[in-house]
Amino acid sequence: MRTRRLGNSDLEVPVICFGCWAIAGDSIWGPQDERDAVGAIRLAVDLGMNFFDTAEGYGGGESEALLGRGLRGLRERAIVATKASPGHHEPAALKQACEDSLRRLQTDYIDVYQLHWPNRTVPFEDTWEAMQELIDEGKVRVGGVSNWGPQDLEAILQFGHPDVDQVGYSLLFRAIEYEIQPACVAHNISILCYSPLMQGLLTGKFATPDDVPRGRARSRHFSDDRPDARHGQAGFEDETFAAVDAVRAIADEVGAPMAQVAIAWLLAQPAVGSVITGIRNPEQAHANAAAAELDLPPEIIARLSEETAPLKSKLGSNADMWQSESRIR
Repeated sequence: MRTRRLGNSDLEVPVICFGCWAIAGDSIWGPQDERDAVGAIRLAVDLGMNFFDTAEGYGGGESEALLGRGLRGLRERAIVATKASPGHHEPAALKQACEDSLRRLQTDYIDVYQLHWPNRTVPFEDTWEAMQELIDEGKVRVGGVSNWGPQDLEAILQFGHPDVDQVGYSLLFRAIEYEIQPACVAHNISILCYSPLMQGLLTGKFATPDDVPRGRARSRHFSDDRPDARHGQAGFEDETFAAVDAVRAIADEVGAPMAQVAIAWLLAQPAVGSVITGIRNPEQAHANAAAAELDLPPEIIARLSEETAPLKSKLGSNADMWQSESRIR
């Protein structure tokens, strides 16, 4: 599989990353068969899709623990990224969170360690100093952030250089293009894209908003009448599904699965280092790995951008999918 270098680091990662949130089997994603998850993890390594992203907050640590079990005997062939929750950004807490993640992952180092959402009650200088100490100790190879906007990036760059910013980015959610992506380009910070299929909307399996499972119909795309929505806005359901239909039509024209077209579009965007795809079984591992091989002509990339531009305009520059008052700034 093709690889790309992360930021200023010397670490190269596959362009498709195995996202491990769903294997936690929580209320959003539903029960997970551990044999399926382990089988998918081990197959992904063999396919060259050996970059895995998890977090201590996914399933209360269960995602990390399951990934650790899945990589038994394969750790040296894998690249593991995880994240420290914002409540653990005070220096001593960050170091303890790292130790806890190492234990659950059954490893003695983390390849990419990210600060999961900013904690503005702890000086960024103190947090990054602790991150740098973990790097100096060999417990972390590359430090990064997740869900950080241009102001917070500018602030932390005074004390160090995060090599990645993991943010939500897809054809249906292009908010980062206003400010975050340009900042990442300017500072050579690689973007790790989560929710590249907008929690399944870009697979084409949902024909209407009412078909979307309750736990996934909570982003600002959906009406605030949806049970788990918390943004307090009317949403943009018509515009969202018009964009989905347009992407489906272009995918049919290209003759490739809709999901693969959506991922290939992301890989053509500036500063994108890797696309994080949720995988729960070996079949999904095969399908997502294949997306790395799809090269779309420039005119198709441009049409996909054009067809989803109205939704981009409606959603605006707020890079927080779930809340009208953005936590990302």
